[in-house]
Amino acid sequence: MNTTELRQKDVAGVQAEVKALQKAHFGLRMQKATQQLNNTATLRSTRRDIARAKTILVEKQSADKTAK
Repeated sequence: MNTTELRQKDVAGVQAEVKALQKAHFGLRMQKATQQLNNTATLRSTRRDIARAKTILVEKQSADKTAK
């Protein structure tokens, strides 16, 4: 998911996306631990996707606080 799609979502939607990405990352880590993961680059990309989503989440939350 790219940043434009994340920015279009509301705070709850971005939180759900972060939770889904974290769950996917956990699954990838378990696959790596059991020697089932072929492409280890997916770990890096999901970690960066989580960071990107969390950054947008903080931006949205701070924008909501300043708007009030």
